[in-house]
Formats: sequence, structure tokens, C-alpha cells
Amino acid sequence: MAGAEQAALFRLEIIAEEEDFDRVSGLLALGAPFGWEEESLEGGGTRFVIHCESEDHLRRLRDELLTAAPQAEATLETVERQDWLAAWRQFFTPVLCGSRFVVLPPWLAGEDRFPGRIPILIEPKSAFGTGHHATTALCLSIVSDLLDAGRIGAGQSFLDLGTGSGILGIGCAKSGLMGLGLDIDPLAVDNARENRALNGVPAASFEIGEGSVAEAAGRSFDLVLANILARPLMEIAPELAAARAAGGALVLSGILESQADAVEAVYRAQGLPAARRTIEGEWCALVWA
Repeated sequence: MAGAEQAALFRLEIIAEEEDFDRVSGLLALGAPFGWEEESLEGGGTRFVIHCESEDHLRRLRDELLTAAPQAEATLETVERQDWLAAWRQFFTPVLCGSRFVVLPPWLAGEDRFPGRIPILIEPKSAFGTGHHATTALCLSIVSDLLDAGRIGAGQSFLDLGTGSGILGIGCAKSGLMGLGLDIDPLAVDNARENRALNGVPAASFEIGEGSVAEAAGRSFDLVLANILARPLMEIAPELAAARAAGGALVLSGILESQADAVEAVYRAQGLPAARRTIEGEWCALVWA
């Protein structure tokens, strides 16, 4: 059985109409921000291709996508792991985030092309956040900017909600902060812990657990990061706003620019002032700092 698991991975292919593009890409940001292939089709529409180690995860993602976009076509199949890993090695190039960070896969751990940058090693697996997706890179760049500005610093605390691969929490911990990463997906939690060890980050500096913001109830943090999607960000606004310590920073990402006004309005209703916005393509991050 173990040999069979090592021999294959799974591929989900989605063909979506133009009117469903934002809806599908938004759901992929939540369910597959470790990356996907995207191809515009001659007759209109887009083909999305996602690779993952977990067939169950892709089945759930397929069902969510088809519920949100019933006209889409979906195909789930098995592929050889060897081919997938070879593709990853071509795709996974270093990602520079702000002035401080560079995201690297383990096989580039010895890279010396980025002096002065903090390396964050991420194993590209079935969990989330290699830095290639705009929402992840956006968040990590904002963390870099906040560190540069002295707005956050060593010894302070952080909450990384929707931690995925742990990339944001690892960046914070390697910058001297201490905190908590939470994710509702057990696959993500496992991968985040693996990446924490890969980066030599002590568990005491970056605690990782399964759950949502409720797991952090009663605690406050100097920096709160939430890279998920607009709807859940709006639903948990009271809890997230309460998790931000007085004078602390709050960064929300995973938001389409067209959704930013609605998300910001919900947080301003919690007593927060107007947010600063950082835009990357169709994505927007809201920053209170």
C-alpha cells in the first residue's frame, strides 16, 4: 500500500466559463493556494489543473467548485508522482517577498544568490502556500514592510490564521516573533509542522494546531494575519478584531479587489479605522497597522 501511495498523485482538471472565472479562482485560493496551472481556451473559458497528494482533498475541492459553478466540467485522475515532482522542480522558482524574504524549495536550500534575505524553505506538497500565489506573496511582502518600518519586531506575538504550509508563521518566527498558526485542514497542519522543522523553527516559537480563530479565544496578538477568503473573513470579523492587541497590526488577504469594500465595511463596523490597501493583480490585502 505504501508503495502504491508513493507511485502516484492526483490531478483535478476544471474547465470553467468566463463568468465563473473569479468564483473558481477564488475557491482555488482557499483550497489549492499551493498552486495550479491556468490556461485560457480558444473558445472562451479557462482550464484549471491542480495536483495534490490527497484524492479525498481533491474530491472535496471538486464538489465545492461544482456547487459554486455548476456549468463547469471536472475530471479527477491519477498521475505518476515522478512526473509531478519533475514538473514542480521546473515550476518552483525562488519567490522574493518584500526586502527581507525569499521562499525556496528544499532542493534550493543552498542557494547563495539572495544575500541578506531570510530563506523560507517550503516543501511543495498537498498543503498550502508556496509563495507563488499572489495572496501568499502579498501577505509575506506586507510582513516584510511592517518589519522594515519597525511596526512589528522581535519579541512580539503573532496569529497566523489559515496557516496552510506555515509560510507566514515561519517568516514571522525567523524574524524573532513568537506565535500561533491555525488551520482547519489537517493536511495543512501536518505540512506546516514539517516545514517548521525543515526551517529549524522551534515549536515554542511557532505553535501549530488544527482549528479556526475560536482556538485563539481570550488571547491577543501584536500581529494578526488571515489569508483565507472574503466570506469567512467577514463571518469571523468580531473574533479577528478582538484577537488584535491594542495598537497591534491586522492583515487580511485572500480578497478579490471587487470584494474589498464589503470586507472592510464589516471590520470598520468593529471599530477599526479605514484600512490601507495593497493590490496584486485581482487580489487585495487590507492592512491596519
